Amino acid sequence: MKRVLGFLSLLLSVAMATANPIDFDKAFKESARIEKQIKKTSFPKRTYLITDFGAKPDTPDSPCHEEINRAIVTCSLNGGGTVIVPKGTFYTGPITLKSNVNFHVEEGATLKFSTDQSLYFPGVITRWEGLDCYNARPLIYAYGETNIAITGKGTIDGQGSKETWWPMCGAPRYGWKEGMVAQRNGGRERLLMYGETSTPIYKRVMKPEDGLRPQLVNLYSCNTVLIEDITLLNSPFWVIHPLFCESLTVRGVKVFNRGPNGDGCDPESCKNVLIENCTFDTGDDCIAIKSGRNADGRKWNIPSENIIVRNCFMKNGHGGVVIGSEISGGYRNLYVENCQMDSPNLDRVIRIKTSTCRGGIIENVFVRNVTVGQCREAVLRINLQYENREKCDRSFPPVVRNVHLKNVTCEKSKLGILIIGLDDDKHVSNVSVEDCHFNNVAKDGNDIKGAKDVTLRNLYINGKLVK
Repeated sequence: MKRVLGFLSLLLSVAMATANPIDFDKAFKESARIEKQIKKTSFPKRTYLITDFGAKPDTPDSPCHEEINRAIVTCSLNGGGTVIVPKGTFYTGPITLKSNVNFHVEEGATLKFSTDQSLYFPGVITRWEGLDCYNARPLIYAYGETNIAITGKGTIDGQGSKETWWPMCGAPRYGWKEGMVAQRNGGRERLLMYGETSTPIYKRVMKPEDGLRPQLVNLYSCNTVLIEDITLLNSPFWVIHPLFCESLTVRGVKVFNRGPNGDGCDPESCKNVLIENCTFDTGDDCIAIKSGRNADGRKWNIPSENIIVRNCFMKNGHGGVVIGSEISGGYRNLYVENCQMDSPNLDRVIRIKTSTCRGGIIENVFVRNVTVGQCREAVLRINLQYENREKCDRSFPPVVRNVHLKNVTCEKSKLGILIIGLDDDKHVSNVSVEDCHFNNVAKDGNDIKGAKDVTLRNLYINGKLVK
């Protein structure tokens, strides 16, 4: 390991000697400018109780989504307002949000979504793992709406478990058994093939037997969105999935979802996003920024951009704040600050994952003032060789550049920095880590391959200055 550290020190010496410190204050002034561009929701004072439309609590055999949806449509047609889910437990099927409606789940109220798969078909247009298709209707869905919100201190429970939804991933540890419906039985591969062959979207109609689980919240092509204070539990798949959205605020939300592919919040091809004061405890990435997979992402060519993450707490997950892997449309301008992360089951703190299937440019990542108790693998991981077994056109090398960390502390990890580039050093560049302390690092250093212009300034690993 001493030889490895010596080699890395030699490799980085020129960059350390010549590179200027990153002006984080200037970078976060740009973050403040972006925040001012995020439009805020506003609703008339009119209120609509779902119980006035016939919804009744404690009726698991008679879900009340028709009554809830009627309340939402009525509210929207009358100019907007707040649709209220009062205290109690209400069982429901799929819900569709409409413009100028604040869907408010009161403290003490719980919405439990039916696990009867037939309620979620026929499907709607969406993306599944970055691929355009018609798939099972998300539990809460909106398409092309403006000025919408999900608020309140109540609970929305997708009722995913090892008995429902989760076995469809095809993994025995999530309850799958031979003969069960699962994405591994051909549905996922068929969708991947649709993407690789540029099959028209109207032909990409996924069916219940394909086993592609729906998102808990999927907002497609919406503008001016607020998700605030709510607790989101046990999603079948990704929890919050904004797609082609602009001006999105996710604030004070608590996500608990230990299921497979249980990402917490995945803004995809979204612009001007603020995620703050949230808690994530997930079975996959806590926050994962995306912009489409392979040919589908390149076809739309709509990057995610201008995303702010601050004052959040990340517990379990594959990564705390992640970019990728469905990132073919590119990404630019991420600002992460004042977050806390801590779990032996949190794999990485900052993670960038992509491949030669994806292509695209990922740039301008600024991270400061992050405190980590422990993570399993690395504080920063950049991987350009993600899912090397994926069947795809591999002629699209990605670019990752301008990734900067400052004042990040971690008390336990396997590695500090892990960079897995391509065979050359041209595709990962201008990475800096400064004023950081990584303690109890099991391998006593970093593992950096296929990168250039990597600057380490005042980086201490296990109490020793890396130089």
